[in-house]
Amino acid sequence: MQNKIALIAGGLLGLLFIVFGLNFFLHFIPMPSPAEGTPAAAFMGAMYGSSYLTFVKVLEILGGILVAVPKTRNIGLLVLGPIVINILAFNTFVAPGGLTQPPVILVAVLSAFLLWAGRSSFAKLVN
Repeated sequence: MQNKIALIAGGLLGLLFIVFGLNFFLHFIPMPSPAEGTPAAAFMGAMYGSSYLTFVKVLEILGGILVAVPKTRNIGLLVLGPIVINILAFNTFVAPGGLTQPPVILVAVLSAFLLWAGRSSFAKLVN
């Protein structure tokens, strides 16, 4: 049963990162810009201006593909882990109240579940 849930969770998490990563390049979902003069606008301006966000979005697509495939899920989680932490940190410190957005909650819950489901594999990294 847990295997089926992990399969669904991996597919959903992978789909989220693939869709939002591709949206950066293809613009098929309108994304609101942060209000001008806010810390969120300054942060995003720095990310766009330096092309760093392009790099992150490529990693999101790659990590999403890897997470969606059960055999490469743990590698995908290693790629997406810092991105998920950054999403949570941004929504906590830069855009207060952002943690209540459904995509943020979904990414956090799915990531945590998949880490827990693959805990025996990750435990080998620290032993």
